[in-house]
Amino acid sequence: MSKYQAKRSEPGSAVGAVGAQSIGEPGTQMTLKTFHFAGVASMNITAGVPRIKEIINAAKNISTPIINVALECDSDIKAARMVKGRIENSTLREICRHIHVVLTPSAAYLEVALDEKMIRAMQLDVSPHTVRVALLSTSKLKLKPNRVLLAGGFCVHILPPDDGGRAAANAVGAAAHRRALFHLQALRVSVPGVIVQGIPSVTRAVINDLGKGRYSLVVEGTNLQAVMGTEGVKGAETTTNHVMEAERTLGIEAARSCIIREITTTMGAHGMTIDARHSMLLADVMTYKGEVLGITRFGMAKMKDSVLMLASFEKTTDHLFDAAIHGRTDSIDGVSAGLGLRV
Repeated sequence: MSKYQAKRSEPGSAVGAVGAQSIGEPGTQMTLKTFHFAGVASMNITAGVPRIKEIINAAKNISTPIINVALECDSDIKAARMVKGRIENSTLREICRHIHVVLTPSAAYLEVALDEKMIRAMQLDVSPHTVRVALLSTSKLKLKPNRVLLAGGFCVHILPPDDGGRAAANAVGAAAHRRALFHLQALRVSVPGVIVQGIPSVTRAVINDLGKGRYSLVVEGTNLQAVMGTEGVKGAETTTNHVMEAERTLGIEAARSCIIREITTTMGAHGMTIDARHSMLLADVMTYKGEVLGITRFGMAKMKDSVLMLASFEKTTDHLFDAAIHGRTDSIDGVSAGLGLRV
């Protein structure tokens, strides 16, 4: 208790300056390298000064968004592979034996033959029916239900788009054949990239061996809500390093916790520790308005009403000019506002 009493700050203390010094000083000791090995095979994450900058600026798009996924059944590698298959996006290219343009005297079509062994090995829940649904739901292909047909033997046939009407039926000339062949070749290029299972915004998922026969997933990508809602995922223990996505999905308190955790983790990766109260103060300042605001001139403008405080931060003349036009007043009740007046 005596230690707690001794460390208490007096009302009016410049805690912001102390907190900024506490976080900024170790920052000068960090390396400027962008990537740091995350302990998982071939999975890199942004670290050091660039990562601290991303957190403090509340970047909407971060360079390496990572979601740490806890599994409901974390002791079975097969269960981990099944959850990985549900999260990681799998394209038609990965599960096909072949995709051929077939030309016969009576018909012309694109044949997609699925590889059953590969589908089983990847623990995917894919069938010709789900592939047909995926093809029809891909808007850029513009396929109609009557042009995608299920054939026997794990095959799907895609017919070229019908030019429509009786005129097209009568057009049996070379031009109509060339047009159909052109459509088939275009489909041959674009169909392999169709996502048949998984979350489109997820680049990949890696199974992480935690030791003692326990496993988790490390997911590279965004869409925390979809990942948490995936069958086999323990949503309450799933975390992301993307502060803005944590705020969108789980709320402002989760974003505050995420800021504190990420600063502590980033500093810890370089062998540095800072007092928890300083990172908590930074997180509080960034989130007390009910949204995540970065320590930039845009964020500061939303946080504070003091014109002189903003003028002392960045773009002095712009803030003063804008305040003069709108006839704003400033009571100068803070240290930064006083500095702004002096400037």
